[in-house]
Amino acid sequence: MSSQFGKVGVLFGGRSAEREVSKMSGNGVVQALQHRGIDAHLFDTGERSLAELAAEKFDRVFIALHGRYGEDGTMQGALEQMHIPYTGPGVMASAIAMDKVMSKRVWQSAGLPTPRFVVLNAAEASSEQLHQLPDALGLPLMLKAPHEGSTIGISKVVSVDAIQSGFDLCAKYDETVLAEEFISGRELTVPVLGRGSKAYALPIVEIRAPEGNYDYQNKYFTDDTQYLCPAPLDDALTQKIQALAVQAYNALDCRGWARVDFMLRTVDNEPLLLEINTSPGMTGHSLVPMSAKATGISYEEICNTILESATLDLHPTKNWTSV
Repeated sequence: MSSQFGKVGVLFGGRSAEREVSKMSGNGVVQALQHRGIDAHLFDTGERSLAELAAEKFDRVFIALHGRYGEDGTMQGALEQMHIPYTGPGVMASAIAMDKVMSKRVWQSAGLPTPRFVVLNAAEASSEQLHQLPDALGLPLMLKAPHEGSTIGISKVVSVDAIQSGFDLCAKYDETVLAEEFISGRELTVPVLGRGSKAYALPIVEIRAPEGNYDYQNKYFTDDTQYLCPAPLDDALTQKIQALAVQAYNALDCRGWARVDFMLRTVDNEPLLLEINTSPGMTGHSLVPMSAKATGISYEEICNTILESATLDLHPTKNWTSV
């Protein structure tokens, strides 16, 4: 019943570099929820204060924010303080997942495969350090701003001469630059829902972008990118990748929903973890709704399922007394 949710806030917009994408996601989600009779309202965290958010007295919120100040644990922490249940992973999981370096380190410690990488300080990295990257990672290689999403602040470097310009681009967005081994292969993504032993993967989506360039423009504003769902993989490989997605999700203690991105390496058909998105896009081009549709779940239904999972890390303790 739609009344079980009470008054629902759909947090969107925000202040990150992904603000425009978040606005598209939020508008889609609020329309879907309202169409199901849910008392849902948009709330732009980039234009309105936390005091205004508290004053709205939402019973729960759907986080449709992307990037910093919404997907990185900061908003989740504020919602914990206000005791407003929210969709997606909690404070710690959101913060780690938003940091590509930290998520890779956690996956490494759990024995999960991820491309080789080097971490550089954007302000202090020397020219010598930059020119040593091909020795460590080979060419081409990837340079990434580890706290951004939607392929913002990412460069594929094909020659030594291009390293400095790629590094400078990343440094505009982040204090840290992640240099990563380039993986030649197929680009895959896997939505995961649930929590712990009950977490499960939806169908795999394969992304085939023009010239292999799945950038911001090809993600959201063109129809040139091909999406194959379910991805054309044999059953054994499909199950292996879906199981790895769930392992990666649980290693970061995610809950609710997220989307795990992979490269399937051409030379040996091995999947390698790239990153995890804990508040994935919900636009007309987005991949979670596409994957859900492949199992017969509509856009409205997946929004409802995600909203149902809204919770808190720390539930208010009754009769609290200080010690």
